[in-house]
Amino acid sequence: MCGIAGFFNCKEDYRAGEGEKKWENVLRRMNREQKHRGPDEDGLFLGKHCGLAHVRLSIIDLLAGKQPMIRREGENEWAIVYNGEIYNMGILRKELETEGEQFITDSDTEVILAGYIRHGADFVKRLNGIFAFGIWDGRLQKLFLFRDRAGVKPCFYMKLEDTVVFSSEIKGIFCFPGTQPAVDKEGLCEALGLGPAKTYGKGVFQDVFEVLPGHFLECGETCQEHCYWKLESRPHEESWEETVEKMQYLVEDAVKMQMLSDVPICTFLSGGVDSSLVTAICSKELRRQGKWLDTYSFDFKDNDINFKANAFQPSQDRPWVDKVKDYAKTRHCYLECRNEELYDYLFEAVRARDLPCMADVESSMLYFCKKVAAHHKVTLTGECADEIFGGYPWFHKKECFEADIFPWSMDFEPRTMLLRDEVKRELPIREYAKEAYDRTIAETPVLEGECREERRRREISYLNLRWFMQTLLDRMDRTSMHTGLEARVPFADHRIIEYAWNVPWDMKYRGGIVKALLRAAGQEHLPEEVLYRKKSPYPKTYDPAYEQLVRRHMLEVAEDSNAPLNSLIDGEKVKKFMDMPSDYARPFYGQLMAGPQLLAYLLQINYWLKHYRIRLV
Repeated sequence: MCGIAGFFNCKEDYRAGEGEKKWENVLRRMNREQKHRGPDEDGLFLGKHCGLAHVRLSIIDLLAGKQPMIRREGENEWAIVYNGEIYNMGILRKELETEGEQFITDSDTEVILAGYIRHGADFVKRLNGIFAFGIWDGRLQKLFLFRDRAGVKPCFYMKLEDTVVFSSEIKGIFCFPGTQPAVDKEGLCEALGLGPAKTYGKGVFQDVFEVLPGHFLECGETCQEHCYWKLESRPHEESWEETVEKMQYLVEDAVKMQMLSDVPICTFLSGGVDSSLVTAICSKELRRQGKWLDTYSFDFKDNDINFKANAFQPSQDRPWVDKVKDYAKTRHCYLECRNEELYDYLFEAVRARDLPCMADVESSMLYFCKKVAAHHKVTLTGECADEIFGGYPWFHKKECFEADIFPWSMDFEPRTMLLRDEVKRELPIREYAKEAYDRTIAETPVLEGECREERRRREISYLNLRWFMQTLLDRMDRTSMHTGLEARVPFADHRIIEYAWNVPWDMKYRGGIVKALLRAAGQEHLPEEVLYRKKSPYPKTYDPAYEQLVRRHMLEVAEDSNAPLNSLIDGEKVKKFMDMPSDYARPFYGQLMAGPQLLAYLLQINYWLKHYRIRLV
């Protein structure tokens, strides 16, 4: 994996006079800001109208895959910067070779560039992988920015009059001269009303946008956004047995394809069905090759003492991890995070995301990724299965199903109760969130003749794919890439998403079993007790000492007249809130972010405003 950045202006000559040195230095600054995404190599390209920057984490073709990669034919020139992996690279390479293409490297970067030169932007439709890449097309004098179908890899951009600036991470954009971090009322509504989620296509900062999943941006004299992939609703005509067989093939094929690597891989293992299935398939495939699979599980110090079972988190992971690592015969490592590390990483997580994020749910993942990255460059995870197969409570609970708002964030009281009264009057937080929800509902692909209940199932699924899954994918990308680790997500294979989208609910929830289809598809790989373990989400700490640590620092912020957060929150309301008992079973976002996480999230907002020197406009 890598980090990409650059800029384009068809009216600018970046190489004229003394400008060449200036603009090369801008590209170098962009690379320095994203060096964590690619610690192995870096490079840059500066043309008359376009500059490209790249930092590389070497996974495929370790010696010859350097970027930016440039091709010249006569007077025409093309250059690419690319972040991702193309899992069907071998097939595409052979197809291009039959068309007369000759390759000089073994990298997927060259396959993409060669395919684009021969077939144009439509070549992106043939890619199976996770990616964001920019291509300078000297023949057309245009810059193209592409993003994968599920939005696994990021690509942000800003338009400054005739200039387009882009970057894998927002911080890269602010290396460009004349940019300044600013947040307007809409951005505050994003952070306070939707956060830690954000509207797809938006960057929260003023004038910062994101290439939408399944889209590409064509930049010439104007910028045009094109959709090359979207979900389509159609009748599902296969039987239960045929559906299980097809899903089994898709899951196994996706996992095996994503094992592609010239360096050793590992998996994250929680003992839940999703990560266990990925682990079992990987381990079986590696054993055929005479290799061992390394696995990692995550928990918190003394969680065996402090854990409190609830409706969202019914059981601890450790006993289930032990069952799976023994069954799959993996080399396992147990990782633990202490309170001090959990708190300290709250702020490094903000620097990784460039935004306030999922509080300690994200800081712990960042800490664990850093530990894994000391030994591996590539890991496979079980992310996205719940969004695709209907694993969350809001797929089943009547009040969530019927709610006319995001089902993982139905209670707005925690979001607004600590705000200053004047802020509540000025920011239409509830209305903003409702409008975002309504837009997504209106976009949901419908199937003519479908009953009202099944149509609502589609709406819930679409909300999850566009919002909740994207938040978790962002978390996984930033926490892993911040530490130089590539995290892959086999369940986000677009073939799985497309097929599962049209499978009716009575198959996904067959016999009243949550994710029944996925469990049936995995029955050849896992013991029944693991296969049918009740869902328990990513772990979080239940140590009261951590909450006390967060409360103490929150009180310091509330009493600090220079803290930027105090322009938004009411210190007296904060103090009263902290006198109340914690409610771990009432999350304000998702399943894990309850009272302690609300305070941690506010601390992240304070740090974000201060660290990025954000101007509120």
